[in-house]
Amino acid sequence: MSAAFEALLRRLDYQPQDDTLLRCALTHRSAGKHNNERLEFLGDAILGFVIADQLYRRFPEADEGQLSRLRSSLVKRETLAEIAREVDLSPHLVLGRGELCSGGHNRASILADAVEAVLAAVYLDKGLEAVRSLILRLFAKRLERLSPDVQQKDPKTQLQEYLQARGLALPKYSVIDIQGDSHDQIFTVTCRSADLGRETVGRGGSRRKAEQAAAKRLLDEIRDD
Repeated sequence: MSAAFEALLRRLDYQPQDDTLLRCALTHRSAGKHNNERLEFLGDAILGFVIADQLYRRFPEADEGQLSRLRSSLVKRETLAEIAREVDLSPHLVLGRGELCSGGHNRASILADAVEAVLAAVYLDKGLEAVRSLILRLFAKRLERLSPDVQQKDPKTQLQEYLQARGLALPKYSVIDIQGDSHDQIFTVTCRSADLGRETVGRGGSRRKAEQAAAKRLLDEIRDD
């Protein structure tokens, strides 16, 4: 086992009994027959259940619509891709040549699917409580920020309101890179606040999604200070 892979396990706080499942979870379908598609299917269901269970317990007064919106905000592709980047999953992905050449290591859909597959691998290896613990660690900050009584505004709107409330100039968004074919592009965008002296980078399958991702990163930095 390489030092880099051991570092990934430490970031996940997970020691597999057999790392075969985890390595399969990191293998995209473009790399061959033995890939993470089945694990992704299982991981999606496990993630949805654990998050739904947590929201049900955390917000006893929330109605079904509120709970559904909160769950959707957590288990969407963009959030899972962010988590993949936070634990630095990308270097460990096994991709076919086509995906390697088109920047698949940074594609949100591939990153999100890999996270779901990893969750399934942990479940099959260590059981429900182990994967529940991992999910709650990965989503801890996001769960703490949720409120069923507040309409979830998108990150660009939240950032704009934050800056305006403090008399600061609105952020500037700039596209710095576009990769992939026309039907499957990945945009890289910067979000810069001159008044705060901060700049963040976001990626997404469209310019809008990339801008939202960059705005969210800037908001997270501000809140973490």
